[in-house]
Amino acid sequence: MDKDINRIKVVLAEKKRTNKWLAEQLGCAPTTVSKWCTNSSQPPMETYLKIAELLEVELSELVRIRKNV
Repeated sequence: MDKDINRIKVVLAEKKRTNKWLAEQLGCAPTTVSKWCTNSSQPPMETYLKIAELLEVELSELVRIRKNV
């Protein structure tokens, strides 16, 4: 893939929150959040929804939709 799938890292920075904070809120390991932020893995959809709620953003702000051109 030539583009990142999610924008979790970007939105965390915009909201002035850290990976560690998000991991604590979700009850998961900071290394897991780090993998999401680098797009080396993706969270399940229910986790995306929870992240959007925690960061007070729309789901569409977290996920990059690829369009075939």
